[in-house]
Amino acid sequence: MNWSSVIDDPLLADLPFKIELNEWGKIEMTPASNLHGMLQTAIAFLLKEKMPSGKAFVECSIQTSKNVKVADVVWCSTAFLQRHGTITPYPAAPEIVVEVASPNNLLAELVDKRLLYFEQGAQEVWLCEDSGAMLFYRPDGKLAQSVLCPGFPQTVDA
Repeated sequence: MNWSSVIDDPLLADLPFKIELNEWGKIEMTPASNLHGMLQTAIAFLLKEKMPSGKAFVECSIQTSKNVKVADVVWCSTAFLQRHGTITPYPAAPEIVVEVASPNNLLAELVDKRLLYFEQGAQEVWLCEDSGAMLFYRPDGKLAQSVLCPGFPQTVDA
């Protein structure tokens, strides 16, 4: 199965949870909690406020070497948007990609996604723990704070 088939399938249109495709084209479903949604929204609003020159949004589909992954939050520069517009999924990762952890996420899964996003050109990947604590990464390792969005808080309130 490919991503356009997922988008075009009316049976998959109104699911109450996020789906992704794994490297074999099989659908993976991850139920999200209300806390997860609140953290996503808080991060997107903070990114929009602190980096108004681009766009911050939730549920961004990105083509990776292991099929399509859906990032919880992203920030895209104007240049990225001029190159890619609203194509679905994006063939490259936006500059900042954020994954919000949930009780269903395994650490190995989040590490794998982080590496996939870097392979696709992300400049920073952030992980938000369910406590709201933020972890910032560049391809060469962990950061004390974001370089692309200085002053982004170390902890986000849901």
